[in-house]
Amino acid sequence: MFLILLQYIRPVAAIEHFMEAHTAFLQKHYESGRFILSGRRKPRSGAVILCNASSRREVEEIMSEDPLEKYQLALYEIIEFEPTKYANTLGK
Repeated sequence: MFLILLQYIRPVAAIEHFMEAHTAFLQKHYESGRFILSGRRKPRSGAVILCNASSRREVEEIMSEDPLEKYQLALYEIIEFEPTKYANTLGK
């Protein structure tokens, strides 16, 4: 399991220009079962994605498709972890 932290490195106005394409990117990976949850950071400085992938390399390949990466609008921190406990309500 991977936690992906996005940090915007351009003004939010530049991010907004690519938000429709970014949302389509997210949807593709929700449909594939790779993304479990995502959301904006508060204050709006980036985002967080929880990703189920087999390797860090796979996550890097997935994130290379993100328009925010392609157009150098965000930096990514990828944190691998092994879930040992979770709430039964996750996903409800």
